[in-house]
Amino acid sequence: MAQAKVCLVIGAGDATGGAVARRFAREGYTVCATRRTLDKLQPLLEHIRAEGGIAHGFGSDARKDEDVIALVEHIETQIGPIEVLVFNIGANSPSSILTETARRYTKMWEMACLAGFLTGREVAKRMVARPDASSDAASGQGVAHKGSIIFTGATASLRGSAHFAGFSGAKMALRALAQSMARELWPLGVHVAHTIIDGAIDTEFIRTQFPERYALKDQGGILNPDHIADAYWMLHQQPRDAWTHELDLRPYMERF
Repeated sequence: MAQAKVCLVIGAGDATGGAVARRFAREGYTVCATRRTLDKLQPLLEHIRAEGGIAHGFGSDARKDEDVIALVEHIETQIGPIEVLVFNIGANSPSSILTETARRYTKMWEMACLAGFLTGREVAKRMVARPDASSDAASGQGVAHKGSIIFTGATASLRGSAHFAGFSGAKMALRALAQSMARELWPLGVHVAHTIIDGAIDTEFIRTQFPERYALKDQGGILNPDHIADAYWMLHQQPRDAWTHELDLRPYMERF
C-alpha cells in the first residue's frame, strides 16, 4: 500500500496557512497542520474533510526543539513522508525601539526565525535521506526532486520600517536561513524557496482594523490567500532545471 504524500503546514492560520493547506489537500496530499492551540485548527480540518481531503491537526510549539523533533518523527512514521513543508509563522508585533523589550524582541525572533530553522532542519534530514532516482547520484546526475521547503516572508524581509525592528530582524534572518539552505540542499534534490508577501492579506484583522485598506478588495488591492496558495503549489511543481528561490507577491497597486 502506497504511503500518503504529506504537506506539513507550520502555522496553518485563517489566511495564508489555511489556504495552502486546502490547496494541497485538493491536489491529493494528506495535510498535517499545526498551530500552538489545536482547537483553533478545527474549522480548517473540518473544511478539508468536508471536501473529501485528509487532514491531521497538531498543537505544537515550533520554537521548541523537542516538540519539532517529535512532530516530524510522528508524521514520518505514522502518516507518511513529508514531501512539502510550508513554514508560515508570523510574529508581527509593532513597537517603538524606545520601548521595545528584550523579551518581546526575542520572542519574535523565536517565532519567525528559530522555529523556521528547527522545522526546516528536521524535515530536510528526512528529505535528503530519500532514495535518489538512480545509482549515479554521487556524480550529481539523476538526483530526484525529494521535496519542497517553502518559507513565508514579508515586506519586513527586505526592509526595516519604523516600529518594526523586532519583526524585520526576525524576517530578514529567516530569509538568510532560506538562502543558506537552498545553496546546500538544492544539489541534494530539495527545493528551498522563500516568498515575499508584500501587502495586506484578506483577513478578518485587516477587515476590522484597516477598513480603508479592506475597501480596496474589490479592486484587487489586497492579497487573496487562495491566490497565494496557488503560487505555493506552482513552486512545488517546478522542474529542477528552473527552480525559483525567491518569489514576491503583491497587489498591483502596492509600491515596490
